[in-house]
Amino acid sequence: MYKSGIILAVVALVVVVGLTLLSPICTPCGALLLGLGAGFLAGVFDKPLDNGGSAKAGAIAGGIGGIGALLGQAIGALLNSVLLGPEGTAELLSQMGVDVGSDAAYASSYWVSTIGMAACVGIFNIALMAGLGALGGLLWWQVTGKNTAASSSIDNIG
Repeated sequence: MYKSGIILAVVALVVVVGLTLLSPICTPCGALLLGLGAGFLAGVFDKPLDNGGSAKAGAIAGGIGGIGALLGQAIGALLNSVLLGPEGTAELLSQMGVDVGSDAAYASSYWVSTIGMAACVGIFNIALMAGLGALGGLLWWQVTGKNTAASSSIDNIG
């Protein structure tokens, strides 16, 4: 479970940095697939002997992958802030027809919202990936695990 969690944490870091550059709100979409992948991969590597064990291994792997997503969220928010900044974002919003008000008021709210959004979405991604990691572990159990457990118990009898 740790091996698959670390692999998915690195993948999540890269994917989430890219998605955060588009918009921080896009990252849960990536977390859906990454969490399922972490859980399934945990089953492949660990080969748990029962349904509950596969869900537990998947949840732990998904949680570890979610930490990588949180780091990716922070790095992406930092890059986004450096590349656009409050002025660039205000200009972009003005082109879309959104009135941002005075520059000073928008600049202070920009930093609060950027840091707050990155933190909230990052923590949500950890929970989402852990939950979907458990689901991915259960999926592995249904597809492969119960057949492997049945054949190993038959081998132990004979």
